[in-house]
Amino acid sequence: MTQGSGGGFGRRALLQGAAAGSAALALPAAVGLAPAAAAPALVHGGRPRADWGVQVGDVTASSGLVWARSDRPARMVVQTAATESFRDARTWHGPLLGPGTDFTGVTVLHGLPAGEQVHYRVLLADADHPERTGEPVAGTFRTAPVHRRTDVRFLWSGDLAGQGWGINPEHGGYRVYEDMRRRNPDFFLCSGDNIYADNPIPERVTLPDGRIWRNVTTEEKAKVAETLAEFRGAFRYNLLDENLRRFNAQVPTITQWDDHEVHNNWYPGQLLDDDRYRVKDADVLAGRALRAFSEYFPIRTLRPDAGGRVYRVLRHGPLLDVFVLDMRRYRNANSPDRQTDDPQGILGAEQLSWLKRELSRSRAVWKVIASDMPLGLVVTDGPANFEAVAQGDPGAPLGRELQIAELLRHVKHQRITGTLWLTADVHYTSAQHYAPERAAFKDFAPFWEFVSGPLNAGGFPAVKLDGTFGPEQPFVKAPDRANVSPAESPQYFGEVDIDGGSGELTVRLRQEGGEVLFTKTLQPGRVGQ
Repeated sequence: MTQGSGGGFGRRALLQGAAAGSAALALPAAVGLAPAAAAPALVHGGRPRADWGVQVGDVTASSGLVWARSDRPARMVVQTAATESFRDARTWHGPLLGPGTDFTGVTVLHGLPAGEQVHYRVLLADADHPERTGEPVAGTFRTAPVHRRTDVRFLWSGDLAGQGWGINPEHGGYRVYEDMRRRNPDFFLCSGDNIYADNPIPERVTLPDGRIWRNVTTEEKAKVAETLAEFRGAFRYNLLDENLRRFNAQVPTITQWDDHEVHNNWYPGQLLDDDRYRVKDADVLAGRALRAFSEYFPIRTLRPDAGGRVYRVLRHGPLLDVFVLDMRRYRNANSPDRQTDDPQGILGAEQLSWLKRELSRSRAVWKVIASDMPLGLVVTDGPANFEAVAQGDPGAPLGRELQIAELLRHVKHQRITGTLWLTADVHYTSAQHYAPERAAFKDFAPFWEFVSGPLNAGGFPAVKLDGTFGPEQPFVKAPDRANVSPAESPQYFGEVDIDGGSGELTVRLRQEGGEVLFTKTLQPGRVGQ
């Protein structure tokens, strides 16, 4: 960028159980609270520790991926049960966690009951002394339902630790995660910019009113990320925050990436014009970033046996499919974007074909397209080039718009209903409705796009709309100046509720603290809303 529901589990018990499990994860005080702290060093002797918490990702009706990191070589073991007593627990023997993966690892759970609460705990067994295990670290998640009448709730947002705004204990850390945890969602969709590899975290920043913002800092986050170790350290930095670790222990994730996992506005083949970097080749940096990304998030398709792709579809029961896009690895170079023929575009030909095919196959009532960039918002890259899809020309599709036009035409002609676009990237929150009667390109069915974020980064003013696909913006909330700190402007997240009885989908744009800013309810199977 340039600038609960479902299941019959008691809500109170769930919140208390997740909080109790997370409380056991406390990192050393010097790491979690003091500015200029360093990450804990790997140690030997004693028992293995999982101080970085646990995560679950890419959950289906019968499976999920559990993540953990050890402080030394250790075997990962996961136990699952229907209750937090872990009576009649199943045991899953996971991988050996070692230096090749920065001591992280994922255990694949399968054969789980659909639409049920699953309690799990991770135990780490010393690689040299398997009888020596560390304290278990517990978490919980819900599997996807198989019955149409089960409600679904999920949240989305993006952009974490951007523009030098890191973990500030005096501000409460990444406190929006606690607001989101209390919403008790089935899962969280992170729309990208999970780290800002190109934004160092300073110890202190002076705010416009003279107040001081004090960051927790680490050695790796003192500079831009270039080495694999520095990228790993950037992902590890966020896990110093207690709010995020507690959230991860309760809420499974669907995670995508965007530019700041590597460098602002990067594209394949780019050579960086940035004096902070010794490594100028964006492809080299992206390879290291993707490896660290795959080590620090439980993502099914990034496993070595699953194709190494970020883009994928997650099927969350009869009501919902989530189509996760990758608008970084397959795009063409940023440019004025006025081409009249552009087969590569922003998705690449293979990903576009995949998306059209999977949308046609989907039988879900709602088809959420998780896009790491907005469609009709004009996101620039310097004075002449453009970073997202739109380039400010309100006429017929040009450049990257040609791929989106092809996709929208396919959705209309195949009579695919229930598509909804969710994104982040621009560091404010808004709602856009796209309709052919307002558009230069008219061969598509109306649809909605919702924007939310950041989670903990600078806020930026709203950008202009591009008229090619006829967007209308009934709601926007954004700062009036660039890089407004989290101390001055609320952070944002979005919430989607799908009613199992009626099939209605309701989007609520929320701000830090949980306040609802905008609400829109959509009816299933209806075109033109």
